[in-house]
Amino acid sequence: MDLLGLSLLGVTTIALTLAFEFVNGFHDSANSVATIVATRVLSPVWAVGLAAAFNFVGIFLFGTAVAKTVGKGIIDSALVEQYGILLIFCAVMGAIIWDLITWWLGIPTSSSHALIGGLIGAGGAVWFLGAIVWSGTLMVVAFIVISPILGLAIGFLLTAMTMRAGRKVTRVKVNWWFRKLQIGSMAFLSMMHGSNDAQKGMGIITTVLMLEAGLFVTGTFEPDSWVIVSCGAMIALGTFFGGWKIVKTMAARVTKLQPYQGFCAETGAATMIAVATSFGIPVSTTHTVSGAIMGVGSTKRLSAVRWGVGRKIVIAWILTIPASATIAGALFLILNAL
Repeated sequence: MDLLGLSLLGVTTIALTLAFEFVNGFHDSANSVATIVATRVLSPVWAVGLAAAFNFVGIFLFGTAVAKTVGKGIIDSALVEQYGILLIFCAVMGAIIWDLITWWLGIPTSSSHALIGGLIGAGGAVWFLGAIVWSGTLMVVAFIVISPILGLAIGFLLTAMTMRAGRKVTRVKVNWWFRKLQIGSMAFLSMMHGSNDAQKGMGIITTVLMLEAGLFVTGTFEPDSWVIVSCGAMIALGTFFGGWKIVKTMAARVTKLQPYQGFCAETGAATMIAVATSFGIPVSTTHTVSGAIMGVGSTKRLSAVRWGVGRKIVIAWILTIPASATIAGALFLILNAL
């Protein structure tokens, strides 16, 4: 499958999907760099540069199971076949618009769930609840709750074990070691972010190509090499240019961090994302990292975490799928009528 012979709407949707991947990286750059910037291990410029590079590396690590979930596991294949690329176009636009709104407000919401919401909204505008593939959608919705809780738990446990192991070591020495280790944990988290998040765009572009070729229902769902590389490159570019408003929220307003805490938060979040990606589950890097940071901060005392900021983030998480679904559904109804 290639770009030759595609319709104008097909080419436009692919271009928008690549733009979505850029916005995804731009919006989610804080996930990879917030803790390492907060602990002052790296400057923001070095942090986003390394994060972008490892985002790209990550696309080659865990296959394309997440892409298949996005392409065929959220809304009914017969519906996608019937309404074609217009439905996919509206889903991507709904996600992009919501991402840009929350970026402007400095709220670290999930680009992944914005895209899922866009798909549900565009499909639901036609078939209502009958459009939804419940097995895939409920798995995604469940991990809205599971991923931050597990991120919090793993971050808490890693920090508690580190504090116990280093209780007889001076803080200066602990920080010296973890300033070096945190570069590795940031790289791990960036790779996992690229591995999971870039696959959402791969799933959308592969859907468009298969629809144009008439193979969506009967063909084997497997992204082409150029699709994989293009999505990885765009999310890496978006990460490099970064969303500094969200970095500020994630790095400084949730809790204050030391290098060992940054290492534990990044390692905990990355481990959670790696497990989910291996099972083809499109999770939110934002949710997982936020949970891990809160878990790390709560090892000092519960009041060390600014739970008011966390509460606002959680409200934005809850709103993301219905908000992007509403935007995408309204857009589909308008364009389909025209």
